[in-house]
Amino acid sequence: MSETQSKSSAKAKIQKFGTFLSGMIMPNIGAIIAWGFMTAIFMSPNGWFPNKYINSFTSSMLYFMIPILIAYTGGKSVYEERGGVVGAISVVGTIVLAFPWANPVAQGIVYPALYPYAANKATGIPMFLGAMIMGPLSAWCLKKFDQAFQSKVKAGFEMIYNNFSQGIMGMIFVAISYFLIGPILVVSTIWIANGVDWIIAHHLLPLANLVIEPAKVLFLNNAIGNGVLVPLGIQQAAKVGKSVLFLMESNPGPGLGILLACSIFGKGSAKSSAPGAMIVHFLGGVHEIYFPYVLMKPILILAAMAGGITGTFLFSILGGGLTAAASPGSIIAILLVSAKDAYFGNIVGVLGSAIVSFVVAAVIYKMDKSDYGDLAAAQGQMAVMKAESKGLTEEEAGASAVETVESYKDVQRIIFACDAGMGSSAMGASLLRDKVRKAGLNLSVTNTAVRNLKDEPGLLVITQEELAERAKEKTPNALHVAVGNFLSTPKYDQVVARLKAAGEILPEADQVKKSEKTAAKANSLASIDFSKVKEVNFIRHDQHLGTVTMASSLFKDQMKKAGKTTPVKAVRINELDNDPSHLVIVTPMAGKNLAIRYDQIQVITVADLLKAGEVSGLVDKLK
Repeated sequence: MSETQSKSSAKAKIQKFGTFLSGMIMPNIGAIIAWGFMTAIFMSPNGWFPNKYINSFTSSMLYFMIPILIAYTGGKSVYEERGGVVGAISVVGTIVLAFPWANPVAQGIVYPALYPYAANKATGIPMFLGAMIMGPLSAWCLKKFDQAFQSKVKAGFEMIYNNFSQGIMGMIFVAISYFLIGPILVVSTIWIANGVDWIIAHHLLPLANLVIEPAKVLFLNNAIGNGVLVPLGIQQAAKVGKSVLFLMESNPGPGLGILLACSIFGKGSAKSSAPGAMIVHFLGGVHEIYFPYVLMKPILILAAMAGGITGTFLFSILGGGLTAAASPGSIIAILLVSAKDAYFGNIVGVLGSAIVSFVVAAVIYKMDKSDYGDLAAAQGQMAVMKAESKGLTEEEAGASAVETVESYKDVQRIIFACDAGMGSSAMGASLLRDKVRKAGLNLSVTNTAVRNLKDEPGLLVITQEELAERAKEKTPNALHVAVGNFLSTPKYDQVVARLKAAGEILPEADQVKKSEKTAAKANSLASIDFSKVKEVNFIRHDQHLGTVTMASSLFKDQMKKAGKTTPVKAVRINELDNDPSHLVIVTPMAGKNLAIRYDQIQVITVADLLKAGEVSGLVDKLK
């Protein structure tokens, strides 16, 4: 195994473990937010409307409901429903440790050497850590037990075995969690909490962003946020009503500053797409949308780190904090779960981090004049964009052989897979679903988390480049397409075109005849039905804006001099409707790419877009 492959494999393993942790928290974010709302509104004495009766519900939610939900989710991810149930049973042994009358550590029954230290601190600890350990552990043990004995069960006794093995395993693990694992977790939680308190007291918390920001860009954001910071934040919020830990990963300020700097000082497609990305990032909370901008110019990670440190510092000194996790990391979500006395600190922290990251990113853009449009981390995406601008097909640009028209003929279902199965993958699926519908294709397009992928026949998986290795591990027999950015990629049009072409495959001889006929038709004015033409189009690409703009301008001048009123527009290839009202003027190479996507559009091919003689006679026939 090469060093590069080893690093990639290690990275995939870290992502897999981090995603497993976040996978127990993410599905239960709604429950955590519900608890946060109740705390913010009814908590005494700092809530908006303090109410001791309603506030009493929050304790039950904190100590019982949320840990059981987490344990069930963790167990289910390991061994489906059977694992979920045994995980929920086993975590009860750690939950009761939050109460002094049932805590063996607090009473000195277990680990008596720790009694003086833990007696006053071992109670009142919500067992999220216990849930994240006991749920998967007990489910894994039940799974191994079933693998060893389930095949030996006689016919007719399956239900007895299933129910009693699950119940007995739950009984065993609830005891193990109470007497063995629970006490260890109590002491560990105390140490962790003391460590976090020490870091906060010594104003060192902002330094954590030196790790958090780079890890986010490597698609470990959900692992850090939901796997580590959210459980710790809940424990802190339970004590003081709010926690700055909820803001450290979800702060949209650093990404906002980078995107703003790119929209002002950037180049090409990055600059033109940054304003739209800012809206999705800041208001929609989809942080993944700014990751490609950092990956295309890696030194921008310094801007993200500076912004993150600034934000956490301001949150800390100005009393910022949230009552629950802000998921997604949108400014709207942050304001909704802000503590009553923390709005000023939260707003200033977000804006301060955005300003600092903008200034640092602006300096980087101004000082670093290197070409950043074709960088290693965004290579796949940029290669496709270059190929499209030159009128080449994906195969001609050197794409993987698995992405061929023939391989698409068996596709029955399309799944978008991201780290958490929410946010960016849902939006990407929505974009492609609309394109599939408009193309007249009857295919299901859904989204899920990478961890939930299952190898199915006829499956096409679309995922981010950073997660492609894990997706292929989960679905080795599926067709895979990796993109740099779910919300901005030309590959969706190519996928739709190949799916459409796969459904219209002709015998080889017929394909040759059809191609020859199409080419002859495209070069003949006599073949154009000018009565249907409502618009003349030139296909523009980001890298060739000058040529297309000039060609369309020259053609407009000719139309104006001839007194013609048919509109002339330069459009992107995916902005066309598949009907004969469009007359498209393209070069032969671009015409091949156009023919794959559309079969009803009328086409005129020319060798040089800038030579007026190439379209002589065309103006006279238009309205």
